[in-house]
Amino acid sequence: MSDIIAIAPAEIALVLDSVRSSAARLGTTLDALTDPQAREPSALPDWSRGHVVTHLARSADAYRWLLTLARTGSEPGPRADAATLDRALREGAGRAATHLVADLNRSLDLLFDEAAAMPVDRWTTPVTALAGWHHPAWFTLHRCRRELETHHVDLNLGYTTADWPADYVTWALNDALAALAAQHFPLARIEAVDLDRTWNLSSTGPTVSGPGHALLAWLGGRGTDPQLRSDLPLPIPPRWPLPPAPGVMATSKLLLGHDTANPGIDLGFGQA
Repeated sequence: MSDIIAIAPAEIALVLDSVRSSAARLGTTLDALTDPQAREPSALPDWSRGHVVTHLARSADAYRWLLTLARTGSEPGPRADAATLDRALREGAGRAATHLVADLNRSLDLLFDEAAAMPVDRWTTPVTALAGWHHPAWFTLHRCRRELETHHVDLNLGYTTADWPADYVTWALNDALAALAAQHFPLARIEAVDLDRTWNLSSTGPTVSGPGHALLAWLGGRGTDPQLRSDLPLPIPPRWPLPPAPGVMATSKLLLGHDTANPGIDLGFGQA
């Protein structure tokens, strides 16, 4: 894997800090969670808030499994498959709020401990997500942050897409739009008016503008904000989450969104 660019320790530290910050904001929201609230519907169809919190805990376990594999080179015990995770979700969703939150906090603490133990040269180790996606171990941190930020909104406890940090929105738009371009998603141009950023994807399809968080919410299947403006009907994005953007295995650009200094990005949509 000599084509994979090395990752600087300072870059990993910044990304890890951003994941910790996402977890801390979520923790503040969940500190006040009551048993009745845990059983109330979330913003996701057929999922209570207890389902969302349980899902986040098991996702953190899955990310830790990948990091341990990357660090040691050996599988750290059996890997939970989709059926096992679904059963854990159904069985865990009805627990008391204190048990739900304690479970999530423990899983996140163990994940952060594993990340802290990772030698810098192991962050570029390729790993494979349960969905079959291939990416370097460092991308696991981004997957975790995306999971925390998105499902924090799904809890429907006052945290909205407008609360997403600007650096997260910028990175996630970069990654999502690159992945959509590879799938030939019919979208010409995205303009994040609050971020002073544009992404050029294709010569055909709509041009969509609005706040970055509203654009990201739409692309992530979290509704269409009335602040969005489009010259054509909006296409329906693929099911969330999208796979890693092409090229993530051989570049560090997507680690921190290094191209964010460029206000206009041509993603080469439809090109060979």
